[in-house]
This record gives sequence, C-alpha cells and structure tokens, in this order.
Amino acid sequence: MSVPNVLIVFYSRNGSTEKLALAVAEGARAEGAEVRIRRVRDFVPEEIIQRVPGWAENRDRMYALYEAPTEADVEWADAIIFGTPTRFGNVSAELKAFVDSLGGLWFQGKLNGKVGSAFNSTQTMHGGNESTNLSMYNFMAHLGLIIVPTGYADPVMFQGGTPYGATHVSGPQGNPPGESALAAARFQGRRVTQVARALKTSKAS
Repeated sequence: MSVPNVLIVFYSRNGSTEKLALAVAEGARAEGAEVRIRRVRDFVPEEIIQRVPGWAENRDRMYALYEAPTEADVEWADAIIFGTPTRFGNVSAELKAFVDSLGGLWFQGKLNGKVGSAFNSTQTMHGGNESTNLSMYNFMAHLGLIIVPTGYADPVMFQGGTPYGATHVSGPQGNPPGESALAAARFQGRRVTQVARALKTSKAS
C-alpha cells in the first residue's frame, strides 16, 4: 500500500491556526501518512510586530519548532493542506506570498494532480470562515491541485468546521480551538490522506 506524503503549510500569529495544523497532522498520521508541518515566515516590519502583544514571542517559538516551507517540500508532497488566519475574509499575505513563490513549479507542471485542501481560523463569528477557505480554492485550482473539501462526510462536521475545511473562531481573547474544531481538523487530515493514497496507488499501478 502506498504511503502518501502530506505537507501542511500554515501561518499563525497567536497559535490558533497552529493548533488546527497539528490536529490535521494527527489525523493524517493516524491514516498512515508521512507528514511535514511547515510555517511560513513573517515579513511585517519588526517595529509593527513588537507593538502587538505576544506576536514576537509566538513567532520565535514557532520558528524554533517549524521549518519554513520550500519548493522541495512541495515537490515531495502528494497532498498539500494550507492553513491561515483570516485577513478581511481572505488568506493571509504571509501564506499567499509562499503560494506566489511556486510559479516555477507551476510552470513545469509539477503541481498537477496533487491533492489540495484548506483550513483557517478567525477572531469573530462569521468573520470569513467560509470565504477564506474558498479563497484558497482559487489558487489551488490555478496550481492544478485536486481540491478535497471536508464536506459532511463525518458526523464531526456537523459540530465544527465548514464543508470547505476545518475552522475555528478564537474570539477577542484568542481562545484555542475546542474539541469540535480539532475533531473536524483531524477528520480533514484523514480524508485528505485517504484521497492522496488512492491517487498515488492508482498512479503506481
């Protein structure tokens, strides 16, 4: 049986999206995937980062834990799962900058047929949970990825997340994801892995 390679690329400022990424990874590994977790880098000026309580500390902690994603990671992956906090109902600039750097691989056709999926976190209810996941569908389609949503293919999806991918609402206090959001993220990791394995097995045969 083929072992699918799953790449999780995320951006997180206060840790909410990071916790979803870890839950996605847990689900993927439970389904037998080889997993790499990568956090994209900040490019906001340091003086702005220092004005926001906790930003620099979380950035430094995550820099120590997670490597930056590379083209080699993307080539290695059979599936790429993108995670981001919502920025005005859309993907964060930090994650989008990494996506924009993949033009060379796209031009060579090296992304065609890989699996793609998306998850996100917002601060406010109805703050862009669905629109942010859908916004990532746009660039995944351009890259040639086979988009895999969560749908309602598992009962956990009726308790948390959206049919487009796992989500979390942190609130003004930055509350971490609860069990329903984490369960949706774990299911997303399993589902993406299942599809990636089927595609990889089909190609091998």
